[in-house]
Amino acid sequence: MPKALVNGIHLHYQQIGRGPNVVMVHGITGNQAIWHLEIIPALMQEYRLTSYDLRGHGYSDMPPSGYTTADHAADLNRLLDSLGIKRTDLVGHSFGAEIVLHYTILYPERVDRLVLVEPAIAALQSLREREEWIGWKYWNDKLSAGGVSVPPEKRHDIEYLVRSSFKIPKIFGFRRGQARRSAPLIRLLETTTAARDYGDPAGMTLDKISEVDHRILLVYGADSVFLGTFEYLKDRLSNCTPVLVPDSEHFGPLEQPQILISHVKEFFSDSGMGRAVA
Repeated sequence: MPKALVNGIHLHYQQIGRGPNVVMVHGITGNQAIWHLEIIPALMQEYRLTSYDLRGHGYSDMPPSGYTTADHAADLNRLLDSLGIKRTDLVGHSFGAEIVLHYTILYPERVDRLVLVEPAIAALQSLREREEWIGWKYWNDKLSAGGVSVPPEKRHDIEYLVRSSFKIPKIFGFRRGQARRSAPLIRLLETTTAARDYGDPAGMTLDKISEVDHRILLVYGADSVFLGTFEYLKDRLSNCTPVLVPDSEHFGPLEQPQILISHVKEFFSDSGMGRAVA
């Protein structure tokens, strides 16, 4: 189980394949396994793929603080240093997409292209603060389908909904229908600043986002609750290829992996000539 000492903590990572570098970043309360089910096997013949567990997740250390996108970007930067990766393509899902976008703002010279799958963007929190936001209904419906009844007074309580989500079975992958390992996730919420830091823009302002001119593949599910963010970003990122994946909500790498793989391969092959091979 390879680990790198990064900013005083150990990050668990995996590398596979040979070719141009692609680094993949998962979302909050997840782990790097999201990439290994179908995405990495489909790309490993053409790229050197690096995935890792964010601090506090998977087999990485869980320090008490340091969970903003800026903190995670600093971890990513040191991880790339330790692995000898000077420049790379980045792929991120959900909060991981926010991390790689923030990384690009902070270290633009180290990034070739970006694949952003379903970022919410903390600086756009106002889109999700209203009680009529469709995400509240989506979340409560998913919990209800999983057998969890949410009291009316808790239907807009993010922390309560997150904790309740740990009670429902997994809905994707080979462990579909099995109970979640909730203890590490509860520990993450109760002993670290991860929940509070999640909503902190940490310097990634809308003005700075609009200045990013790297090539970006922007992917959302056609049924995503974050389509407001999709509309905002596609109109303001100057070098963006927007994609809506049919029959997909938030977890494209698990819901529609073959469609996502097809778009990623096309995006990378379209401008990948002449890149250094690791």
